Amino acid sequence: MNTIKQNFYQIQSKIRHAEIACQRDKGSVQLLAVSKTKPASDIAELYRLGQRHFGENYLQEALEKQRQLGAFNISWHFIGPIQSNKTKSIAEHFSWVHSVDRLKIAKRLSEQRPHFLPPLNICLQVNISDEDSKSGVSLAGLPKLVADVNALPNIRLRGVMAIPAPQTDYELQREPYRKLYQAIADLKLSELDTFSFGMTGDLKAAIAEGATMVRIGTALFGQRDYSSKQ
Repeated sequence: MNTIKQNFYQIQSKIRHAEIACQRDKGSVQLLAVSKTKPASDIAELYRLGQRHFGENYLQEALEKQRQLGAFNISWHFIGPIQSNKTKSIAEHFSWVHSVDRLKIAKRLSEQRPHFLPPLNICLQVNISDEDSKSGVSLAGLPKLVADVNALPNIRLRGVMAIPAPQTDYELQREPYRKLYQAIADLKLSELDTFSFGMTGDLKAAIAEGATMVRIGTALFGQRDYSSKQ
């Protein structure tokens, strides 16, 4: 069994075991394969194994992969920081955007989403650990941003994304996700159904606190080479 295939089955098994351990419904957590810096051939290999959702951070790199893999029915997720001059291409070429952290970006995505495409699925990035080095709306600013983004056409607000400060202790890993899940629950917006929580190191903690989509890259594809990123 080759490495990517083996890794894929191992990650799927970890997700299923975490669902059981956390008393989640089977299949309630979706894998988002983070394929940044990885070649189109790796994505094609995972696609043939049944993976359909892929996350990219770098726009030009992602567009080239989309060109190469145009025959595949892939759901492309943009998960990287968004510059204003990139919103048009993102709005035109992706099904999901996880990293919307301010109204200006949401408005541009709304205005630039082609009308012949379905609404663009949006997650709001929340800086749940209040780290200066990370993007994201604050927890205090989240309710207003949710209300403002919900009023925009051509996009569909699906939920939130977070990357907390790294922790090795399981209970400390759970705490920020719990806070964010509760904040969304308090807004009483049943249409928000997506919690883009968790990576390899805190997979079980994220699933325990309501993750519906986990973002896994290195554990699937191996170490990344950033020398040629765009």
